[in-house]
Amino acid sequence: MSESIAEEEVRMEKLKELREKGIEPFAYKYSRTHSTGEIIAAYSNLETDQVEEVSLSIAGRIIAKRTHGKAMFGNIKDVTGIIQFYGNINALGKDKFDILVNLDVGDIIGIKGKPFKSRRGELSIMIEEYTLLTKSLHPLPEKYHGLQDKELRYRHRYVDLIANPDVLETFKQRTVIIHQIRKYLADKDFLEIETPVLHSIYGGAAARPFTTYHNELEQDLYLRIALELHLKRLIVGGFEKIFEIGRVFRNEGVSYKHNPEYTLLELYQAYVDYNDIMELTESLISHLVYFVHGKYKIVYQEKEIDFTPPFKRLTLKDALKEYADVDIENDLEVLKKKAVLLGLDPGQDPFKGELINYIYDKAVEPNLIQPVFIIDYPWETSPLAKRKRDNPELVERFELIVNSMEIGNAFSELNDPVDQMERFQDQMKARAAGWEEAHQMDNDFVNALKYGMPPTGGLGLGIDRIVMLLTNSPSIRDVICFPHMKDKQ
Repeated sequence: MSESIAEEEVRMEKLKELREKGIEPFAYKYSRTHSTGEIIAAYSNLETDQVEEVSLSIAGRIIAKRTHGKAMFGNIKDVTGIIQFYGNINALGKDKFDILVNLDVGDIIGIKGKPFKSRRGELSIMIEEYTLLTKSLHPLPEKYHGLQDKELRYRHRYVDLIANPDVLETFKQRTVIIHQIRKYLADKDFLEIETPVLHSIYGGAAARPFTTYHNELEQDLYLRIALELHLKRLIVGGFEKIFEIGRVFRNEGVSYKHNPEYTLLELYQAYVDYNDIMELTESLISHLVYFVHGKYKIVYQEKEIDFTPPFKRLTLKDALKEYADVDIENDLEVLKKKAVLLGLDPGQDPFKGELINYIYDKAVEPNLIQPVFIIDYPWETSPLAKRKRDNPELVERFELIVNSMEIGNAFSELNDPVDQMERFQDQMKARAAGWEEAHQMDNDFVNALKYGMPPTGGLGLGIDRIVMLLTNSPSIRDVICFPHMKDKQ
C-alpha cells in the first residue's frame, strides 16, 4: 500500500470520528473579518510578546503544524498570504485542543483570535475559537515540500497552486495584466465586444481548426481560430474602435509557446493604418512592462530585454538578407535550395510565400531577442492585408517579435471587396494544392465589405506570451491554468 493511500485511509477514519462527535467537517460558510494580508499589513509593527486586544476572524488552509505539549503552532494560508496561529489547552479546553491537534495539513479552518508577536518575533494569531470548514482527505505532496514534477503540476493544477505559492502569484499577476490591457484600451475609447466561438466558416488566420457538429441544425461547425472576421464586420456596421479578448482554438502542434487553445486580444480601429497600429502596440506593450516592473528593462530567462520605446523596425526583406542570406525576391528554386539547407522539406510544388515563411521561422526568428517589428510580408501569405502602397507584391503587415516569439500580428486591413475575393480564390487554389492551413472562402465577409469598410488598422496579440514575458515563465503551460495534456495511456 502506498504512503498516500495509507494516509488517505487515516483521514477517512478521522472524518468518521469527527461526525461521531457531532462535528460537520464540510461547513456551509464562514464569516471572516480580515485576510492574512490585511492582518500582516496592520499588525506587523507589534512588539515581541505584545497582544493586541482585538478579535479578528480569518480562514484558510493549514500548511504546517507542530505541537509542543499543551500548545500548538501552525501556519494558515489564504490567497493573500500566510500567517502563524497559536493555540493552547488552557484557552481552548482539552476536548477542543485535542481536535485542533488532530487536524491535518491541508484542512481548511476558520480562526477567531487576537494578533500578537511571538517570542521569536513572528506575527501570529492567538486562537480564541476555531471552526473546521473543510476536511482534506488527500495529503498534500511531499508533506508540503512542493510539487516538482511538471507534468503532474499541469495535470493537477489545484495541487500545484497549493504546493507552489509562486504559481498562485503568476496567475494573480495574469489577472492584473489582462485587467490593465482592458483599462488601457478603454482609456483610449475602445469598446469591448464579444463575437461567436462557433463558426460555420473558420478564418482570420492560417491554422487548422477543431471541428464539431450541431445536432439540431445538422451542420458542421468549427471552433474559432481567430476573432478577426466578425470584428471587421462590426467596423463595417459603424463601430470605429473595438477589441475582444477571447479564447481561440488551433488544431496544431504543442510546444513551450503553443497550446491548442489560448487567449488572444484583437483590436480594430477605423481610419488608421499599420503604422498607427505599430505605435499603439509599442505603447501598450511598453506600458504593461513598466506597469508590472516599474522599468522598461527586464530579465527574461537570464536575458535582459529592453522594452524602451521606440522598438526597432526591420523589413522582412532585410531580415532574410541578414540572417538567412536570401532575398525575398529570389526565385522559387533558390528559396527551395535554402529551405533544404536548413533541414526543411519544401515538398514538390511549394508556394513562394510558404517557402519564405519556412525560411523565416527557421533562420530569422530564433535570432530576434529584443523587441522588433518585422514589416512588409509577401501578399500570398497575408490574404486579409492591404497591398503595400509602393510594392503590390508585398502587404502592409507587421509582426512583433520578442525573445524569438511572435507576440503580435497586424495589418492595414484589406477593405477592397474585389481584391479580397481574388485573395480568397488564391487561398482556395493553395488549399486544393495541399496547403491545409489556407483560408476558406468567406462569401458573407466579402459581401460585408461591399457595403464599405473604412480604412482600418487591426492587431492580434497573444496574451499568454505577454504574460510569459512579464512573469518570467519559461513555458506557455506555466501561464495557462489548465493547459492541454495528452491522456495517460
